Amino acid sequence: MLGMMQLAKKIDFENPDVLFWVRVGYLGCQAVALAIYFITKAKINSKNDLTTLKYVEPANPMSGESEPKAVVTTVKEYDLKQVDAALKGVFQGLAMMGFMHLYMKYTNPLFMQTISTVKGALETDIVKIHLFGVPASGDLKRPFKAAPNLLQQLTGAGAGVKTDKASIDAAEVSGAGGVKED
Repeated sequence: MLGMMQLAKKIDFENPDVLFWVRVGYLGCQAVALAIYFITKAKINSKNDLTTLKYVEPANPMSGESEPKAVVTTVKEYDLKQVDAALKGVFQGLAMMGFMHLYMKYTNPLFMQTISTVKGALETDIVKIHLFGVPASGDLKRPFKAAPNLLQQLTGAGAGVKTDKASIDAAEVSGAGGVKED
């Protein structure tokens, strides 16, 4: 990123030809990231791993949840949900960059974001497992460990997803029992 920042200072974004090629580069990198996620989605569907996956999601006080929720799903459904979340992130980034570039006339962030989407797609846990064949163990064991957000860091409620049998049994007994996600 530091190198990209230094290079961005030397580029003449006022030149229409340069601006055209920066736009082409940005859209090309977005297309590569989307292709990575769609190929990953196709591989997940072709593997059709129907192994049962149980875990407990922590309560989300922002949405009115007071108790943790037990989730029973399959590996395929979990992986597809992860890819869909990543695809949603790409489209949100496109919308944000479109607003910043087309409406607010910022061109520097357009250049800066050309590589970061592809880099982020290649570093995603689900892509590592399905495209690169990295075994799903250790840090890549499902459900994936997410970094605590700002609210969780401030309140100390950053427990995250639990996979131990005692937590799953306690969540299934309390509340609505296990929630089967479709």
